[in-house]
Amino acid sequence: MSDLENSQKASYAVFFCTLVVVLLTLTPVIFPALYSSSFGMFTENLNPFELGYQSTFLIVSNVVILGFGIAYYKKKIPSLVHDVVDKIRTFEISKRVTIIALAVILGVYIGLSAPELSLDEGADWADYDAVLLPALEIWPFGQTDDIYVQEQNDRYVRMFLLDVSLDIFQNIKLLPFIASILVVVFTYLVTVQFCQKRFAGIIAVIVLLQSYTFLKFDTVAVYENFWVLFFLISLYVIEKKWFLSPVFYILAFYTKAYVAPFFLMTLFTTYRSQISRRTKIGILISYVILVSAAIALIFLGDTVYPDVIDVNYSKFILGFQVIIAQLRFDLFFIMLLLPVTVGLMFLSKNKLKHADSILILIFGTIIASPILVTFTYHYEILPYRFIPLLIFFSIGVGMFFAKNSKIHV
Repeated sequence: MSDLENSQKASYAVFFCTLVVVLLTLTPVIFPALYSSSFGMFTENLNPFELGYQSTFLIVSNVVILGFGIAYYKKKIPSLVHDVVDKIRTFEISKRVTIIALAVILGVYIGLSAPELSLDEGADWADYDAVLLPALEIWPFGQTDDIYVQEQNDRYVRMFLLDVSLDIFQNIKLLPFIASILVVVFTYLVTVQFCQKRFAGIIAVIVLLQSYTFLKFDTVAVYENFWVLFFLISLYVIEKKWFLSPVFYILAFYTKAYVAPFFLMTLFTTYRSQISRRTKIGILISYVILVSAAIALIFLGDTVYPDVIDVNYSKFILGFQVIIAQLRFDLFFIMLLLPVTVGLMFLSKNKLKHADSILILIFGTIIASPILVTFTYHYEILPYRFIPLLIFFSIGVGMFFAKNSKIHV
């Protein structure tokens, strides 16, 4: 009984923390100047309670969706409608149909995105000529006084893969695009692993591929998805080949240091996984060892990271304002983020244990950026960093189609 009580307490704690950061993120949609009026540099002539242009959309959609969801949960809707929703949520597809559906979805996605491989990276992204190319020219052993160029070459795995894509395949965009395709595939695999439903995986893939931000950066070498792919794989192999999880996490870390705090979310996902306690302890120990070694290399080795620390606490709240501004074109995400967060709590109460995992992953991928800019001047909050958030949001949507004989919601 104590284990069950502890599990429930953990679920409520995760939900509360996630709800807080979600509300902090969505508040600027309704009141765009609220945070700037208190924490910004230029506070005069700002009306903190002036409504934003998306405020009506957010409020109305959330009231409707949350209202319907609560009515469904309480069985206060017409039985015919309730039965239709139940049939959709319990619907499953065969492996053969799944393979065909995935092939069609990926085929359409690849066909529509492949022409982007011929675009001039430098014409679209200034950092390509200013930062990435100079870094590749001195990779792997060259030195430079430019801190931004040097920081690129501290990301060893990323630079190796980009160098291979450019030198061997003569197109720096090719391997980043392949990584994005694999991100879609592993979004499906992680969803199925968490939900035990193939249909849920298909839904998650569709939600991800409608994302403006994902499609904008899926072939961009400067802001590639290698780190996202490695982190997704590290989550997927927890229940398959657990000893590979920290390996892929370290690959993600040396692709992009931004993923550093994500290991905490991995440990929580491990805690919620259907594996033995001995295996969980093994994963914990391996992560502690690897993360400690990585931190030691950062602060004792010749990297730029210790030199870019600069604390500014006002940036923390302002960071949430920047997040939603960067994701303003992802209307489906804005509309459903709060309902999905609340709904995952109900799914968790009804024995879908990995609903908590998705909540903590949403929490972590939101709060990481405000924390980052609070403690360093070197980085800005850029939209491509929220691709993991969009992935876990997509998996969260898929979880609502995970109802089966073992899950009664």
